[in-house]
Amino acid sequence: MDATRRRPAPDGELPGLNQALRHGHNGVVRDLSRLPKAHLHLHFTGSMDVPLLRTLAERSGLELPDELVDARALDLPPGERGWFRFQRLYEAARRTVTDEWAMRMIVRRAAEHDATEGSVRLEIQVDPSGYVDAVGSLQAALEIVLDEARAASADTGVSVGVIVAASRRRHPLDARTLARLAIRYAGDGPGEVSGFGLSNDERFGDTDDWAAAFRLAARHGLASVPHGGELRGAAHVREVVRALDPVRLGHGVRAAEDPRLLDELASRGIAAELCPTSNVHMGVFDEVADVPLRRFVAAGVPVALSADDPLLFMAGLTDQYEVARRVLGFTDPELAGLARASITSSLAPETDKRRWLTEVDAWLAEPDLPP
Repeated sequence: MDATRRRPAPDGELPGLNQALRHGHNGVVRDLSRLPKAHLHLHFTGSMDVPLLRTLAERSGLELPDELVDARALDLPPGERGWFRFQRLYEAARRTVTDEWAMRMIVRRAAEHDATEGSVRLEIQVDPSGYVDAVGSLQAALEIVLDEARAASADTGVSVGVIVAASRRRHPLDARTLARLAIRYAGDGPGEVSGFGLSNDERFGDTDDWAAAFRLAARHGLASVPHGGELRGAAHVREVVRALDPVRLGHGVRAAEDPRLLDELASRGIAAELCPTSNVHMGVFDEVADVPLRRFVAAGVPVALSADDPLLFMAGLTDQYEVARRVLGFTDPELAGLARASITSSLAPETDKRRWLTEVDAWLAEPDLPP
């Protein structure tokens, strides 16, 4: 692909999905939006919908690229060129976040969307560094997100935890500063920081340079949840696992290139936050049918299906389960298994996890409806 293309958003129009819809699926029609599940890979700015983005742009007096407001899913070529275009559009969206109200609205809207999709736990990922100009300081930016996460949790019934993520495009010392800040608010409940991540271009920097920040975070109870294995292959996943000792991998999908690595992830209980629609639109795979979800499940790797950046890819949490059902042929018991894995891989309190798992069982106990 030499140029950026935009595909229509309705009906999950991704390569391979339309054909599956035309030819039917496995005959199971339980409502996937009612399946209790955890959403563990959602970026703060990328969580917005187009109406909210338009509102923020109007308030800040900023012009937006057509690609951000045409409600069509971004489709990028693989490699650095595609990543540059993705980052350019993401940054254009981020610049519309100019005050506290905007930050609060992003958190609240994300929780409201997740509530409609059966999400019981959302762990939204934010780098406070990107919003210092909007609200004055790192601490202010994080406290606004946490405060609104608590309020949105109470109002929507979705438990909203927060992942503080450092950026590979910033100096590793900045990551230590973020880790120290995140530690002050550590906890597993709504409106608390439950994990520490590392995002942005995986091809940038030496992963070992961020290890000190992750050790600091881990000593104070924050789970390691870095990105790895999306833009780079299995060797990069091994590097991230060795250096950062993760409990979950952001994406991690390229681990499927090495069966022994999948076995290692399974034996260590390291979960993968797989984002099928995002993988296709970012050019990692040509079609959703190519996403190796079944290889992860067969190897025993816990998988938490996630949306990544709905603003750019026009697909939410339930859409990922629809892909698993309609394209990859997952049955309802298998889909319930994915939901259970997402819940058990979350950083929520164990009492909440046990309650949500019983709700998954109740969903599966519902009678099949005629297709």
